[in-house]
Amino acid sequence: MTTVVTSGVFSSTTPAISPVNGVGTDYIQWGSAGSQSGYQFRGEAADVQLDGTEFVVGTFVHRNKPTNVSPSQFDVQLTINVMFEDGSTTDLNFSFHHNETPNSTGTSPADDDLVDLQTFIHPQPVTIDGKQYRAVLSGFKRNGQIVQQFRSPEGGINFADVVCMFTLDEPDVIISGLRYQGTSTGQADEYVEILNKGGGPQDLTGWKVEAKPTGHAFAFPAGTVIQPGQRYRVYTNENHPEHGGFSFGSASEVWRDQGGIARLVADDGFVVDQSPYLDKGFSKTGTP
Repeated sequence: MTTVVTSGVFSSTTPAISPVNGVGTDYIQWGSAGSQSGYQFRGEAADVQLDGTEFVVGTFVHRNKPTNVSPSQFDVQLTINVMFEDGSTTDLNFSFHHNETPNSTGTSPADDDLVDLQTFIHPQPVTIDGKQYRAVLSGFKRNGQIVQQFRSPEGGINFADVVCMFTLDEPDVIISGLRYQGTSTGQADEYVEILNKGGGPQDLTGWKVEAKPTGHAFAFPAGTVIQPGQRYRVYTNENHPEHGGFSFGSASEVWRDQGGIARLVADDGFVVDQSPYLDKGFSKTGTP
């Protein structure tokens, strides 16, 4: 474990946007004077495990006002400076894709601006105590959930923790969440979530998610690859492209309300990870 202190600046936009100010600071703004939107980054102090355990590297703030900017979609580069307890520092570079949606006085989700993570992994290894690690962003943490798209309602000051991890180069895929009690008809919105908390991609061809004791199994399609920091969800009977678009396609219950076990099984039959829940032990996430 090591202790870190972080700070950050927004170094540039791609393509260049106009009007814009605050480039090179922790608060970048765009749009006309008096009605500017912008991003702010607030650093953190954190104790960090060097095994792919997630930690909050900072707070992302979007001050969202109705404004116009050209072009309306662009990437914003963020440089996070990390200072370790021995005084050494390193810079981590990531980018966010911003969609300045058409302004409206309505309250529909269509009015929300959208912020997507563009890069999940810092391109160069980071040396800590003589060993090399990869820095990976997991996403935005809001309401206990980690997502890769941040929806920012118009006219608000909207916050999310930015979650990061230091990990080794090889892939490390785990079951990171299980929603075993759905709310839609037939509990079609239940899902199991897997995460690659390692620093390398993993080909999931031939890998399966199994539900015990109901006997349901889902096999990932050939050519499916999960990147560092990426999350996939396999829903009971819904399709969510933003989470990979995977589904058991089952009209019947996959995850028993009375308890069971979720298993992630590699193509050679090895059980990579398993997550008992309720009467079988525990649940990693029992609620959405």
